[in-house]
Amino acid sequence: MPVDLLIRNAHILTQDASRPKATSLLIHDGKIFDVDPDSDLASHAVRTIDAAGITIVPGFNDVHAHSVWFGLGLMEANVGAAASLDEVYDIVAEAAARTAPGEWVVASGYSPLLLGGQQPDRDRLDAAAGGRPVWIKHSSGHACTLNGAALKLVAANADLTAPIDGGAVVTGENGLPTGLLEENAMRLVQDILLPYPLETIERALDLATSHYLSEGITSVTDAGIAGGWIGYSPREFAAYQNARDKGLLSVRMQPMMVMDALHDVPGHAEDPAARTLDAGIRSGLGDDWLRLGPVKIFSDGSLLGSTAFMTEEYVGCTHNHGYLQMDADQLRESALGAYRAGWALAMHAIGDHAVDHAIDIITEAQDNYGSNSQPNRIEHGGVVRPDQLDRIAEAGIVLVPQPHFITEFGDGMARLLGPKRTSWSYPAKSLLERAITLPGSSDRPVSNGRPLHVMQSFVERLTPSGEVYGPDERITAAEALAAYTTGSAAATGTGHIKGQLAPGYLADLVFLDQDPTAVDPSNIAATQVLATMVGGQIRFGAENLPTPVRVADLEAALTGKETP
Repeated sequence: MPVDLLIRNAHILTQDASRPKATSLLIHDGKIFDVDPDSDLASHAVRTIDAAGITIVPGFNDVHAHSVWFGLGLMEANVGAAASLDEVYDIVAEAAARTAPGEWVVASGYSPLLLGGQQPDRDRLDAAAGGRPVWIKHSSGHACTLNGAALKLVAANADLTAPIDGGAVVTGENGLPTGLLEENAMRLVQDILLPYPLETIERALDLATSHYLSEGITSVTDAGIAGGWIGYSPREFAAYQNARDKGLLSVRMQPMMVMDALHDVPGHAEDPAARTLDAGIRSGLGDDWLRLGPVKIFSDGSLLGSTAFMTEEYVGCTHNHGYLQMDADQLRESALGAYRAGWALAMHAIGDHAVDHAIDIITEAQDNYGSNSQPNRIEHGGVVRPDQLDRIAEAGIVLVPQPHFITEFGDGMARLLGPKRTSWSYPAKSLLERAITLPGSSDRPVSNGRPLHVMQSFVERLTPSGEVYGPDERITAAEALAAYTTGSAAATGTGHIKGQLAPGYLADLVFLDQDPTAVDPSNIAATQVLATMVGGQIRFGAENLPTPVRVADLEAALTGKETP
């Protein structure tokens, strides 16, 4: 029978342990049909790409990102590259000049750690914005900054002096709000500006997923939508469906609902009490392009904001251990209610005390109710003690660290943690030594999400000043590539169809200009993505491949159109 495509003369790292390297792939109907086929089978290919020695790997899979947040950031003023507060004010002023009087100026990407902990001054922001309200989203996602005009609007709807469970309106020595809102206090401004129109969210997904293709990303898990301080609309999942229907969703997606989006749903008296979506919808609903992931549960804050929940205080911050974002009993009950309804658990836990809570809850859920359709996960693991790693391994929990935090924020994190906890921070090698699944992830846009940069961070673990952050946690380039392919597939419950280039697996793959496992670690990030294929179709970079005439033929064959 005719077969859609033969890719030959390639350097293929299959990630299939039974055949780790190959030179050709036969692709049909969006899947890998055969690897290194014999000449008779290869002769049935309708079209051929001569890769001329190009390296091919499975598509990269980022299992913890925030695509809507990232896409919106591409539409907003970017203060992430500001080298000083004066530059922040200049960027806000430029954005304000393009904004109608009275309209909000929205900026993204601010990181206090990169500016020595400094926070923008509310009055300077007022002057820069010409009286317009200003909302600056911090890169951590766990704080934001408002100017005086914005605070006045917030105060018209809420009491800024009232205590906030799991958050804070930060005040200065004069007792007045500085403009810094931490954690759940961010809802005060979100209550004014959200929800976003679905069309805006769809546009953000279009921008984000189109960008992913240029980096070789073919699958993404969005870690929290439709609720909490990280959601943009209670109907956010509809935007994902709309984007897919309109051809705007360029990569495979696994969105996680935030726990706030779930609620108690009644059933038969013999059914267990359940916290879920109406109709009993749960993890696993969907198909290979768009499927519901676990429920995202925020237990603590962030290292960047010193709000992650620690058993010991932060260095230089007497009595500050961070905090949980909800009462511990409430955290447990809501998580178990969701698990009983069939939701896998993805628990945001950065501080080691929060990790204790996450392990306890997940093990209780698994022991009492068995396994659900997807793996249970702990997101981040900013500080994970060795005894906790042993418990995670025993329970089969997936830990999802972000090594590129080290590259961008490592010096500031090390100062807050001290040497002992730094050695336990964002582990990688310790996971592999215990046979714990190690996936690839970025938490984009908190940090750079380009997989080849993150892979280099896995290997080098260098801070901005060049210090090695937890040297015992370094892994090899081959292990870093495995994290972004087979590890991520295992973490998302898709190890049977993703992560390998083997018969029956999805034809999601990346063409690279060099083998990232065969270069000096300092050059891994220099590897260029030439093209990206999803489901057997080249969706980025066709012009970068050899023999472009044959690529054109390929596109014609896959669309059913004749080549002109």
